[in-house]
Amino acid sequence: MTVSVQTVPAPSTPVEHAIYRSLAGKRVVITGGGTGIGAALVEAFAGQGAQVFFLDIALEESRALEESLKHSALPPTFLHCDLLDLDALAATFIGIEKMAGTVDILINNAANDDRHKIADVSPAYWDQRMAVNLRHQFFCAQAVTPGMREQGRGVILNFGSISWHLALPSLTLYMTAKAAIEGLTRGLARDLGPHGIRVNCIIPGAVRTPRQMRLWHSPEEEAKILAAQCLYERVEPHDVAALALFLASDSAAKCSGRDYFVDAGWYGA
Repeated sequence: MTVSVQTVPAPSTPVEHAIYRSLAGKRVVITGGGTGIGAALVEAFAGQGAQVFFLDIALEESRALEESLKHSALPPTFLHCDLLDLDALAATFIGIEKMAGTVDILINNAANDDRHKIADVSPAYWDQRMAVNLRHQFFCAQAVTPGMREQGRGVILNFGSISWHLALPSLTLYMTAKAAIEGLTRGLARDLGPHGIRVNCIIPGAVRTPRQMRLWHSPEEEAKILAAQCLYERVEPHDVAALALFLASDSAAKCSGRDYFVDAGWYGA
């Protein structure tokens, strides 16, 4: 059976999210917040009246985002941080706590899905890919948990990927790291649950970010993705942000140790 699909244009008007009063004033740290899904997260949490700190190495894009949101009730703060440098990462979180107090919500969003061939992978490249996509999620969580434990509550949202669920090509190391993040989420949720800290994993599908549209977009690829989804609409960054807002809020008070997909029901490659 041939399925006819139609590309749906990206929204041209600002997205209106539900308002979660429990997020107002919360101290939120978002990694990789300068572009793509991360930028949508920054905007969404700032719109809730949260005090947002976002970490990135993309200077131009991050400063532009910070400037565009300067009229928010609590303007977000951009902090340049290379998450591969664990000393810099630790110092950044110490600085945030000195400026604002205990982090209430950590969103581990930063990642990089560069394609690669198995034959080209060296031990150094393996280590670098694990550092880019997995290692920092644990050490960011480690940095915020003492304060969260002391106050008896907190939320950590780790970002996985649908890629390994679909076994996509040329992404072996990325999929290895993203599969591990689901295990990391379960381990953290179990160990930190007695202290009132909730940990969940968000698994985006084919999200239409500027990076993805530049690298992989073509009419044929667009049709292929849509045909594999239950819903014939592309997932937008604001769709992912909407799920993150819910999971970070008190409305998700009994949600922990689980994976939550926002993928329009994507069941094939």
